[in-house]
Amino acid sequence: MGFADFFKNLKKEERSSPKDAPSHWVKCPSCSALMYYKEVIAQYHTCPKCSFHMRIGLQDRIAIMCDEGSFVEFDRELTPNDPLGFVDKKSYKKRIEEYTNQCGRSSSILAGECTINGIGAQIVLFDFNFMGGSLASVEGEKIVRAIYRAIAKKQGLVIVSASGGARMQESTYSLMQMAKTSAALNFLSVEHLPFISVLSDPTMGGVSASFAFLGDIVMAEPGAMVGFAGARVIKQTIGADLPEGFQTAEFLLEHGLIDMIVQRKDMKNTIAQLLEYLRVESLPND
Repeated sequence: MGFADFFKNLKKEERSSPKDAPSHWVKCPSCSALMYYKEVIAQYHTCPKCSFHMRIGLQDRIAIMCDEGSFVEFDRELTPNDPLGFVDKKSYKKRIEEYTNQCGRSSSILAGECTINGIGAQIVLFDFNFMGGSLASVEGEKIVRAIYRAIAKKQGLVIVSASGGARMQESTYSLMQMAKTSAALNFLSVEHLPFISVLSDPTMGGVSASFAFLGDIVMAEPGAMVGFAGARVIKQTIGADLPEGFQTAEFLLEHGLIDMIVQRKDMKNTIAQLLEYLRVESLPND
């Protein structure tokens, strides 16, 4: 196997089982500890030394959060168009084609149904590898359809965000998804069905400015970067130094902007408990 094939194989998402993981060393981005990749997998893709939470792919996220074999995908057939004929260094259509080939899907989110410790739920997962997990028309439509499925099946909704924000190639069409998804969540609230928002690293821009902070419970993974604009842009705008740790999950929790920080190993059980606690039977109409 050549070097190109070796590094190509390291990028594959199907790495949920320690026994299937390659035996190679990895370096923690936080504490610089060296460890076997199998060891990292066994610790839910966190550093065994400092608990740094590494970014993970969709298949690993499903394996960690959903009961085995329970996830069923919906709306995979939805594909983006190019309403503006947008071109920068390359056309939007070309970018979509490239990311579709790279990620195996034509959207930055995966939407479906699963059970979490036996509790049925609708779940939406963002893939940062697809155009930075950007929110555009297809992503907004998938989220809204997941909300409507949750209402129809009397289930809770879980959204795991990992996004740089709205997708510039769709301009206002992309920005309107902020309003579209936020409005649809109100129907979920009317039906007394829970929405649990999970903020992973990073959750920025239009995603953080809309549905990501509208959860009945807003939780984050340790160390996740969460905010709207980047720290450098904010500093240049206000002309002042920013507090240490600004835009980290820990800073947000300290200042009351999120409800809890949950270790990845505890995420499944915590969400299952919340879905059970927050689910209230719909009240009859007056």
